[in-house]
Amino acid sequence: MSDPVSTKPTIRMMRLTTRLRINGPVLQAVLLSAKMRDYGYETQLIGGNPPSEETDVMERAASYGVEPVVMPGLTQTLNPLTLVSLVRELADMMRTYQPHIVHTHTTTAGFLGRLAARIAGVPVIVHTLHVYPFEGYYNRVTTSIFILLERFGARLSDSIITLSEGLRRQLTESYPITRKQRIIVLPLGLDLTPYTQMKRHRGHFREAYGIPDNVPLIGIIGQLLPVKNHALFLQAAQIVKVTVPDAHFVIIGDGEQRPMLERRAQALGLEGHITFTSWIEDVAAAYSDMDLLVNSSHNEGTPLPLIEALAAGCPVVATHVGGIPDLLDGGRLGALVSPNDPQALAEAIVHTLQTDYDPQPAREAMVNRYAVERLAQDLDSLYRGLLAKKGVTFPVETKEPLSSH
Repeated sequence: MSDPVSTKPTIRMMRLTTRLRINGPVLQAVLLSAKMRDYGYETQLIGGNPPSEETDVMERAASYGVEPVVMPGLTQTLNPLTLVSLVRELADMMRTYQPHIVHTHTTTAGFLGRLAARIAGVPVIVHTLHVYPFEGYYNRVTTSIFILLERFGARLSDSIITLSEGLRRQLTESYPITRKQRIIVLPLGLDLTPYTQMKRHRGHFREAYGIPDNVPLIGIIGQLLPVKNHALFLQAAQIVKVTVPDAHFVIIGDGEQRPMLERRAQALGLEGHITFTSWIEDVAAAYSDMDLLVNSSHNEGTPLPLIEALAAGCPVVATHVGGIPDLLDGGRLGALVSPNDPQALAEAIVHTLQTDYDPQPAREAMVNRYAVERLAQDLDSLYRGLLAKKGVTFPVETKEPLSSH
């Protein structure tokens, strides 16, 4: 691809992620592909085929003026022949596009993209680890392979980004991937305006799913996968229902465990008290109508639903895992409970429902930490610094002063 006609030099970037699905890494990649234009960057976003049930990720990208390039083979595969073919294909794409920077997200895309970038002679290579991928996601053999891939990829990287200080500690102490000095902490950057400007309890979500206006509504959002531990949410719901008999529970998302979870809900006597919605387009409406959002995962990086819910004024309860304690300031911004303890989770849910909640401290914290403008500025400084070390410099883009939220 040739340079666009412009009076200023453009920094070309190739951004890679694995599958184009509705999750934190992909949404972050889409938003940054759009936002970094303001700082003089042109981005080619590459990802694997979206799952059939999540086609709206392409619509979300289009709404930001981003057109991802789909590589059908770019999935979480460990097939050596497939990996070699993908590296060759990516290296060819990089030689054609000639990016100044390759920035990868997720382990598989991170390994393939960084190796291809080194082969293609890309000046700067950056990788973001959004989650701690070595607990709760894969079996022991697969986990060991991914640890080796991350260690190898770290040697190819000019910089590695994590989303929280806790995640950096884990990556340098529990399963050392690289030295602490080579990892920079940059929290997520999100467009939180739809949530901060939203009114509470509008009723649109409850009306759509036939949930009464006057009952406590407790929700959970995410892929229905083992690591998300929805079974714990259901166990806690059964206990909560004893104390709060009119409580209603909603599970937003889809995935391989849905049939099992539906059977479990019925076995726990939750029929009539729980709604499975699958994926929904207007998640803001759900935050508006929820009285509480729960995260019950075995492991997490920096989960988007918690940030969005707090920005929307909805209180949260979450398990003390991964990057969640950092996100919630050790419990100041939301209740933290031990993982795999349904009684503790249920008690935290009931206590939160019965306590007057002031949403302003958490809302302000989310905007200050996770607004996309802050991340774009931080990344611009990082990218230009790394390019300068390689002898590649560009004039700095000037921007109008930001309006306050």
